Amino acid sequence: DREKLQERLAKLAGGVAQVNVGAGSEAELKEKKARVEDALHATRAAVAEGVVPGGGVSFIRATPALDKARKSAKGDEKFGVDLLVEALSVPLKSIANNAGERGSVVVAKVAEMSGTEGFNALTLEYGDLLEQGVITPAKVDRSALQNAASVASLLLTTDCAITEVPQEETEDAHDHDHGMGGMGGMGGMGGMGG
Repeated sequence: DREKLQERLAKLAGGVAQVNVGAGSEAELKEKKARVEDALHATRAAVAEGVVPGGGVSFIRATPALDKARKSAKGDEKFGVDLLVEALSVPLKSIANNAGERGSVVVAKVAEMSGTEGFNALTLEYGDLLEQGVITPAKVDRSALQNAASVASLLLTTDCAITEVPQEETEDAHDHDHGMGGMGGMGGMGGMGG
């Protein structure tokens, strides 16, 4: 079995393939080409570092490893570990919320499961994600976590950051009396009556 897998891997890694993509319009062609390229990159990443259960499950499975660090940490370090544990649940929580489920409930249920079991957002069922084909290249999850940690470290060591605060809409923002544009603020011309 191992020899056959290595032979297949060699064909994937060293072979050349041509993929012809057809479409009804230029826009559709661009989208299909982007999907094929995305699949190719995901396949290369999977070959390089393997696969893990998808849907954020790998991050949930990583949280018990932080328990030892949480117990020995104090002060800001403990806060940092707690923050990381909370951040690791966000991908699964977001996927569940986007599927119309309660994210926090799904995270709690998946945390009680083990191994490759998790939540399939397509079927809205729980089960073995590897068997169901819900996988993620390990390199993708690792890179996402490393990049997030890098940005967080950068923000923590930054003296100043500029952000845009969303403005609350006022009652005036929903005023549908737009008047006559370019008429010197004549508004709806109320009072001009006759």
